[in-house]
Amino acid sequence: MTDKAVRRVERRADVRRALANSTATHHKHKRPVRSGHKLWLGIYALVLVALAVLFYLLRLDFFGFLGRYLRMIQRATVGAMAIVLTLAVSRLVQAFAIERAQTAVTRYNLRRILRLVMGVVLALIAVSVLFANWYAAVASLGLISLVLGFALQTPITSFIGWVYILMREPYRVGDRIQIGDATGDVIDVTYLDTTLWEVGGSYITGDHPSGRIIKFPNANVLTSPVYNYSWPVFPYIWNEINLQVAYDSDFAFVAQVMREAAEEELGEAMIERVRTFREVLARTPVDELQVNERPSVLFRVNANTWVDAIVRYVVDPREAGSVKSRLICKMLERLNAQPERVRFPKGDSR
Repeated sequence: MTDKAVRRVERRADVRRALANSTATHHKHKRPVRSGHKLWLGIYALVLVALAVLFYLLRLDFFGFLGRYLRMIQRATVGAMAIVLTLAVSRLVQAFAIERAQTAVTRYNLRRILRLVMGVVLALIAVSVLFANWYAAVASLGLISLVLGFALQTPITSFIGWVYILMREPYRVGDRIQIGDATGDVIDVTYLDTTLWEVGGSYITGDHPSGRIIKFPNANVLTSPVYNYSWPVFPYIWNEINLQVAYDSDFAFVAQVMREAAEEELGEAMIERVRTFREVLARTPVDELQVNERPSVLFRVNANTWVDAIVRYVVDPREAGSVKSRLICKMLERLNAQPERVRFPKGDSR
């Protein structure tokens, strides 16, 4: 089986997995545990043993001279043991679960969740050490939470938006999206906000990065439509090039030139991408939609004094600008070489 055939089979398998929402069924390649994890686990074990010995000595009144501070130190020792044990469990989860996940996006999301869980657990341990009376502590925290709930509605909504992003995946780190007036590549998703590397923007045209970053609260994902250009099943977009030609041009020749130029630029890649798209459509209620595997050319009468010749093709969104530039140059060069067959509109209205 050739490399091209292998890639075709793998791509179709990815489509089936993504449509079935079964990313967890990827074949897992076991990675060895990094030496850094082993070192930290050894340190945690030694610290835990030392704290256990200290607690045992405290129970035997070996440090009886501490007097009334003895119980507080015992409680602090137990809290320290719980913290070390929690850190060790976190390290084990990272080594044997997170780092063995198949994709960088999955590992990124799992690390975020682990940090959140760790923060909550460590906060509860700290509260249990500082407050001997759990009921009073819980009541105090409940009152504080009620007050903060009214004062921090937007951050809380953004946190809910973060959970929604993890669960429903309207976008992931690395995706190119548009939400509201912002368009760019997702470079970070925190508990409260999302960071985009802007593409296009106010200062440049096309799909080139502007050099600016955009931050918006995760709450926006709950109220604004998200346009994802990097959907894992079909991370491509249809693009068009529009040229204006006069009414007395040879339309058949124009269509031939535009189609051939697009096919030379895209090669067999477009055919493979459209086949993937058809597999996606076959699993939806719109499976009867007509989709061409090769670049298509259509003509439309312009409102002014010419005809629009449009070539439509599939392209990677990150390459849309460069592909369009190359195609425009190639098409115009060939069309201008035949002035008797292709006439472009002239005059002030152009």
